[in-house]
Amino acid sequence: MKIQKIPRPPGFQLGSAPRWQDIAEIPLLTKELVQQALAPVTRETWPGSIRAAVLCALFEEDGCLCVLLTRRAASLRSHTSEVSFPGGRLEPDETPRAAALREAFEEVGLDPEEVEILGNLSPFSTRKLEVAILPLVGWLPKPPTLRPNPDEVEQVLRVPLARLWEKGVYHQEIWDLPEISGLAIHFFELDEDIVWGATAHVLDELLGRLLLGI
Repeated sequence: MKIQKIPRPPGFQLGSAPRWQDIAEIPLLTKELVQQALAPVTRETWPGSIRAAVLCALFEEDGCLCVLLTRRAASLRSHTSEVSFPGGRLEPDETPRAAALREAFEEVGLDPEEVEILGNLSPFSTRKLEVAILPLVGWLPKPPTLRPNPDEVEQVLRVPLARLWEKGVYHQEIWDLPEISGLAIHFFELDEDIVWGATAHVLDELLGRLLLGI
């Protein structure tokens, strides 16, 4: 497992159990069911002085529905070695869809023509409110052939969604920070790495919509 610097504050507490812990049987997730669980791609603005978009790309591999994640390069200036979705800031006059697809191509060589955008999850802001992020959910017709950019991506992770809702993978922590208290932080502990922060926030909402309809 890659060692990350997780800035846990002193005195943090464990939060709620996963919302899906009582689901006895996981439904078969098709492209149609995923699309029904999402909102149409938003054309509205959302708060934040800096706007960004990320791509949550889903595809079927070895009979499992998987999500594409990356481990950021250790040489980057911020969020080094953290697990994230491909994505980044919008350029002037760029749409969230265009930004997410452009960043995915630049980071991992994902062909934009192979991505069908199904909808989006809820826009949200980072805890200091300076960056507003829109997660777009895309469908790939087959497992992608990728060419990671070593300046941005250390490793590509192809994670089956079923692993995310396995017992013991998810936990929540409550952090008290100078700018906000009682902040719920999501974590998914995988063999390859720990997914936390904004990326885990997106995955938590995705699983909530797919498994619980919320």
